[in-house]
Amino acid sequence: MSGLLSPHPVTRFTLPESSAATEPAEYRGLERDEVRLLAARATGISHHRFRELPDLLAPGDLLVVNTAPTLPAALDASLTNGERRPLHVSTPLDNGDWVVEVRLADNSGPERGLLVGARLHIPGGRTLRLLAAYPDPSARGSRLWRVAVPACTNHAQYLRRYGRPITYGYQQRSFPVADYQTVYSLDAESDPVGGAEMASAGRPFSTQVLIRAMSRGIAVAPIVLHAGVASPESHELPMPEHFAVPEVTGRLVEATRRAGSRVVAVGTTVVRALETAADPNGRVPATQGWTDLVLGAGRRPRIVSGLISGLHEPEASHLLLLEAVAGPRLVAEAYDAAIAEGYRWHEFGDSMLFLP
Repeated sequence: MSGLLSPHPVTRFTLPESSAATEPAEYRGLERDEVRLLAARATGISHHRFRELPDLLAPGDLLVVNTAPTLPAALDASLTNGERRPLHVSTPLDNGDWVVEVRLADNSGPERGLLVGARLHIPGGRTLRLLAAYPDPSARGSRLWRVAVPACTNHAQYLRRYGRPITYGYQQRSFPVADYQTVYSLDAESDPVGGAEMASAGRPFSTQVLIRAMSRGIAVAPIVLHAGVASPESHELPMPEHFAVPEVTGRLVEATRRAGSRVVAVGTTVVRALETAADPNGRVPATQGWTDLVLGAGRRPRIVSGLISGLHEPEASHLLLLEAVAGPRLVAEAYDAAIAEGYRWHEFGDSMLFLP
């Protein structure tokens, strides 16, 4: 991973037991855009509803969103001896192999006791074979594996037929895959890959919020980054992910910065994509490929000057990126305020806006 001095965030806090949002806002009697929004600025902390976001930005600002759709990337798998193992499919590789995380039977964490050559039987009569640890083939006890996939297995089509959305222990149950999409996500035909997990910072956006933002002179531009499988138990740094920044987005970013306005990333995936595409002079050409960029103390953002984010767990690697954009002091103040005010965590929870 490039440009990182320390794998641990500076921000420290203790997460209250009742802080998890276990279901989408709509199941709690709220609209998407009625979740809470904490605005963290150099002038202080303020509290809002997400639908107020356009009022917190300025004409000329640019919102950049990740339009990747979310796939139902969890499968029921079994070992050759018949033992059940949930399987999370992270991403397809360019040669047709997949990257997967094999979970413990109770889904409490990754299974780290498997060896090269082990086979996983998945729905549809298919079998996967573990080829090497990923991304480091020499790693022992790896969380992720590169696996061989039977020929003619289309990644997205297969998951849409047999998969379900990825869930973790803080969620009470699984929800329809539609609940894991943003209002601006692409459809299957427009993006045949899809992300393993939701680009959750954008979930509170409604069509009305987008219209109000644009009517105030706030532009909206897309990127695509296919988020892989997260590491909520061990808080590993993000793995390589496939992304694309279109030419029009690069031009809008450059024009916004020349005008002295802010480039506000909707989510850490957007920061990763834009900062990978940007050159040292601040140009953002059309770019696509794989990014292994990790922002932190040793690599500050060149392009992004504001960030919308969900609330992350203590020790989460995402906090490093927040600290790189907003500074450790402002991030710590925001999290202290969120805990004091009873904000809700995780992908169905509340939001933060950082404008340092």
